[in-house]
Amino acid sequence: MSTRPESPRWLLLIHQLPKEPAYLRVKIGRRLARVGAVALKNSVYVLPARDGTVEDFEWVRREVVEGGGEATVVEAHLVSGQSDAEIESKFRQAKDEQYAAILSEAEAIVVSPHGRRKRPLSDEERASALATLVRIERAMTEVAVTDFFDAPGRAALATLLAAHRAKLEPKADSTEDAAPLVSVVGRTWVTRASLYVDRIASAWLIRWAIDPDATFKFVPAKAYVPIEGELRFDMFDAEYSHEGDDCTFETLVRRFALDQAGLRAVAEVVHDIDLKDGKFGRPETDGIAACIAGICRSTSDDALRLTRGSVVFDALLSQFSARNETDGVR
Repeated sequence: MSTRPESPRWLLLIHQLPKEPAYLRVKIGRRLARVGAVALKNSVYVLPARDGTVEDFEWVRREVVEGGGEATVVEAHLVSGQSDAEIESKFRQAKDEQYAAILSEAEAIVVSPHGRRKRPLSDEERASALATLVRIERAMTEVAVTDFFDAPGRAALATLLAAHRAKLEPKADSTEDAAPLVSVVGRTWVTRASLYVDRIASAWLIRWAIDPDATFKFVPAKAYVPIEGELRFDMFDAEYSHEGDDCTFETLVRRFALDQAGLRAVAEVVHDIDLKDGKFGRPETDGIAACIAGICRSTSDDALRLTRGSVVFDALLSQFSARNETDGVR
C-alpha cells in the first residue's frame, strides 16, 4: 500500500473565464505570472503549498469570480502523469527565463569607460548607472520572491549585480554611515502584511538598533501609496529591501553600519531562511526556521507575530554575542 506525505505539496487553481470582457483574460494571466504560478493546462495553474501561496491563489480566485468567471483552489498530491520533479523543473525553467532577461539588462550597464581613453566615470554617468542597477536589483528581487525551487540563473545574476555595485558604489566612511540614524528616529515603518522571517527580523532590528521609537504599519503587498514621512521595508519600491544577494535584514545592517557582536551571525541565519540558498549553512538555521514557521502558523495577527518573533531574535542575538569572544562569531 502506497503512502502519501501528510501535507499536500501543491495548490491548484482551476478556473474558467467568461468570453467578455476580453481584458479579463490578460489581467488574470498577469496576476498568475506575478504570484509565480505555472500552467499545467490552459485553465489549471499550480503553486507549491507554502506559507502565503494559498493567499496568492485566493486573491486571483476572487478576481476571477468578480469578473464573472468560476474558480476553485485545491490542495493536491500528484499520483500519476507528471511527477513532482517535472513540476519543479517547470518552475525553475520559468524563473531562469526571467533571470536571463534581467541579466541581459545588467550586462548593458556601463561600470567603467570604454575605448582608449581610460578615464573614471563622471558623477552623472555613475549616478545613472547606479539608478539602473537599483532598478535591476529590484526586478531580480521581485522574481526571487516566487523562485520557489532555486533556479540556477539567479546565482549568476546576483554575482554580476554584486560586482557592478562594488565598482559603482564607493565605500562610505563611518560619519556618512551614521547619518541616517538621526533622520529615522520616531518614524512609521511600513511593510507587507502576513509577516514572515525577513520582515519579522527586520522590524525587530529596526526597533532594537535603528529606531527605538518606531511604529509599524502592515499593508497589502500591492498598490500601497506611502504617506509622506513613512519608511518602507521589504516591499516593492521600498527604501530598504533586498539589494543584490542581500535580504532586507542584511541591507539594514549594511546601510546603517551596524556592527554589534553576533549581529552578522543573526543576519546569516535570516538570509538562509529567507532566500533558501544555503549560502551560510549555520547549524542554528533549521531550528530558527521552525520557530518562525510555528509562530506564523499559530497566529495571523502581524503585531503578535512580531512580538513573538522578537523574543526569538533577542535570544538568538544573546547566544551569538555570548559566543563572540570565544569563537569569533560575528
